[in-house]
Amino acid sequence: MDHEALHRRTRERGVNRFVLLVVRIILTTFFSIYFRMQRIGREHIPGEGPVILAANHRSFFDPFVIGTMTRRPVYYVAKKELFGYSRVLSWLLSALGAFPVDRGHGDQETIDTAKLILGRGEIVLMFPEGTRTRPGSLGRPKRGVGRLALETGAPVVPIAVIGTEDIRNRWRIRPRKVRARAGRALRFPRVEDASPSLAGAVTDRIWPMVMLQWEWLGGMPPIRRAAIIGAGRAGTSLAVLLARAGYEVELGCRTREQAELIAATRSNGGYLPRVELPDKVRISRAADLELGGHDLICLAVPARALPAVMAAHGEKIPRRAGVLVLAKGLVPPLGTLPSAFVAERCAARAVAAMGGPADAAEMLEHGASVVLASVDRGFCRQLADALRTAGFDVSSTGDVTGVELAGAAKNVAVLAAAVGSIAGPNVAGAAAGKVFAEVDALARARGGRPETFAGLAGAGDLVATVVSERSRNRRAGELLAQGVPAAEIDNAVGHPVEAVDSAPLLVSAARLAQVATPALDSLAALIEGRIEPEQWTATVTEPARPTRKSTVRAA
Repeated sequence: MDHEALHRRTRERGVNRFVLLVVRIILTTFFSIYFRMQRIGREHIPGEGPVILAANHRSFFDPFVIGTMTRRPVYYVAKKELFGYSRVLSWLLSALGAFPVDRGHGDQETIDTAKLILGRGEIVLMFPEGTRTRPGSLGRPKRGVGRLALETGAPVVPIAVIGTEDIRNRWRIRPRKVRARAGRALRFPRVEDASPSLAGAVTDRIWPMVMLQWEWLGGMPPIRRAAIIGAGRAGTSLAVLLARAGYEVELGCRTREQAELIAATRSNGGYLPRVELPDKVRISRAADLELGGHDLICLAVPARALPAVMAAHGEKIPRRAGVLVLAKGLVPPLGTLPSAFVAERCAARAVAAMGGPADAAEMLEHGASVVLASVDRGFCRQLADALRTAGFDVSSTGDVTGVELAGAAKNVAVLAAAVGSIAGPNVAGAAAGKVFAEVDALARARGGRPETFAGLAGAGDLVATVVSERSRNRRAGELLAQGVPAAEIDNAVGHPVEAVDSAPLLVSAARLAQVATPALDSLAALIEGRIEPEQWTATVTEPARPTRKSTVRAA
């Protein structure tokens, strides 16, 4: 049956009330027993007259769950592809109140059918997101629901459904708790031909009410406010980008003097002197931050500072917030991955790490391609959406180990290349390549994915750091080659250098994982002052010694 015929059937025949009654009895019983379905606010759905139900969309089951909220027939739009699978399925969907929509195109016929249904005093279910959105917080609504509400004058009942996204695993239906909640009806004056701007404005009134039901049910809240602990280059640039994207941002400085100076000048002269801070960036001392009201906490501090930061702020991070860790190194003294260290010391709902080439000054002017890593797919998607809004090109992965070790690997590889450059480009390239490969082998031994080191988080970040004139790690390597002790490098560079801390910690981690790292071992010896730079460069191109079979060796 073609698109036009399906719409004509819905307009002329409507639902098959006998089929709808049988299916609804079966589904209500099944949902109540198997999914322990809970329906809240059913009294808010009018018992007669036209009604628009506006709901979030997570699963194919959503229309059927929402249909059990009322005894009245509920018509709803479904993608046209569903009607093409078989004639039986097409007939059943039409009998239950579904009519097709051609997503991605201005489907006027769908609007006309919905208007006719509402005109005869029935219920239409709309999914303003336009498609299923999962996991994470709710997606962005399209303005069709606002247009329909204005042009029909029908009241709009906001509904949220939670739990359906976890029901289906391919063809297996899993027992998950499902809940639906309806809010009070919203009413708008009738307009014959609603303009896009007016329809958008009404949609912007409707959707927050859906979000309110969603959050009441325990759904992931959207990111509205962000707190950034660490007012260095990375923290300041991230604050600027998030504020430009419309988020409320609070930037936490290490000292009161720094906070007062930045607030007075609206510029962080010590790190990004030519960048003006937007009005939406509020400056305060980190110790004075009230984290309870923030949805996102960004830790823009070196790995070595995380123990002190988490001791001061870990208990203040609310359970509803997510945490983004920017450190590219390992946390002393045990060489813990930064995100794991943070997750163990706070009650945040999720923790993510960010990798990839993201020079602070460059990304303000030219953007950046970054990689987000988290075991929580919902938070990863939500955070990726926020960063895209701020101007980032974002890739997501669940390989947290790979991304964090890739960040540490590029730092120590650049350090090794800078030291090796005193003996020429061949030694510099060999030093960087061997160190990078050894940390890659460590990541794989700990469950990391090979493609992580080959992509943005590894090779991409390595190249960016090598060519950057502002690279602290490259400057640190040059100082090591000149004989400057590692303990004096931070003062000489003017900022903390992650690679100097990371190399010895990576050696310890490799020993625990039984991964052979001869180049990294000798680099750590150089940093610790046990060998001279010339001795180290001489070892880089020495023929490799045979290793025991039980030890993993880098390629």
